[in-house]
Amino acid sequence: MAIGDIIVGMDIGTSKVSVVVGEVNNFNQIEIICNKSAKCSGIKKCKIINEDEVAKSISNIMKDVELDTEFKINSSYVTIPGKYVTIVQNSITKDVKDKYSGISSKDVQSAIMQVKDIEIPEGKSLIDIVPDKFILDNGKITEDPVGNLSNSFTLKAQIVLANKEYIKKIASIFRKIGLDIDGIVPVTLAERNLILDVNELNDNVMVLDVGAGNTEIGVFENTSFVYTNTIALGGDNITSDISLVLNISEEEAEKLKKQYGLALKSFIDNDNDILLNTVKEENKNKTIKSSELIEIMEARIEEIFTYVNQDITIQNIKPRINNVILTGQGISNINKSDVAGKIILNIPVKMATGRLISTVKPSYRTAYALVRYIASKPFVKSVCSSIDTGRRRKYNKNNF
Repeated sequence: MAIGDIIVGMDIGTSKVSVVVGEVNNFNQIEIICNKSAKCSGIKKCKIINEDEVAKSISNIMKDVELDTEFKINSSYVTIPGKYVTIVQNSITKDVKDKYSGISSKDVQSAIMQVKDIEIPEGKSLIDIVPDKFILDNGKITEDPVGNLSNSFTLKAQIVLANKEYIKKIASIFRKIGLDIDGIVPVTLAERNLILDVNELNDNVMVLDVGAGNTEIGVFENTSFVYTNTIALGGDNITSDISLVLNISEEEAEKLKKQYGLALKSFIDNDNDILLNTVKEENKNKTIKSSELIEIMEARIEEIFTYVNQDITIQNIKPRINNVILTGQGISNINKSDVAGKIILNIPVKMATGRLISTVKPSYRTAYALVRYIASKPFVKSVCSSIDTGRRRKYNKNNF
């Protein structure tokens, strides 16, 4: 990246679209120019069911972004759910062109171009190459081999593939609003450096991001990205359960979830009375015990962790996970969620405490993480999005 580069990152979730525009400042850090978040419809259980509705949501938020920045934004990076992602581990050994001058940037870039030469399964497309580590001919491991004297080096990398049909739908949506796609990045890969602290970055960890409608799984072994998936359950399911069981409105259910958020009934201090105001079957108020409410939440949270446990067990990666890092708006405000996770997963679970996570609002945290991930990509010539400063796009209201 270069000073002044502007990167646009977009996270398309089940319930909202978030956009962050960041600029690389003089200290090679990302300075946020604009951030926006808005409701999104057209996606259900991680599937795009209405492209026009998603396009409308993105169009609306981009209008606001361009008004704030006074930029005409022509392209953006975008996240992809883990459900549609496959990770292939690959390595290549490369002879150094001039061993007396040391490994050059061209040597590294050539290795990266070659390491992606794998047989891509039908229905998949390559979306990213993640250089993991470089091993010199003396056995030394480094993240940046440029300048090292070595006859050859081995590059170990992750080749990230994505479902072609999902990519086609995202591309179609972007075409509807006149945007190009700069790149597509799995959610948990983008979030890793934001969510994890320094010690966790070098550990074997699983990131669990519980959002409104989905739970994103990302497994990292040291610096290697080894697995990702999506469980189509999240915080909205907890709210819906409360609404359904107590026969109250979704609005009141959400309010009660936030007010009494607790993942385990065994941690109740006082079993207080709760007055329900929107009971549908009666024309009067109804009173329940707080334990009844928490029992509903506990059942759904247990189910989410159970599905995660089944997934990582089937994939045979559970024994390799030392710690689980929990994050996401769907669960971060529910106390003892980490304890509930530890009981089900039988792995230590903690809420995310990464140094930067508390400085970014939850509503656009993933989009910001995406911008940071792109800005930090090594061995690429340019990561800048296509921006025209001082000019805003003309939108046709009749498009949607």
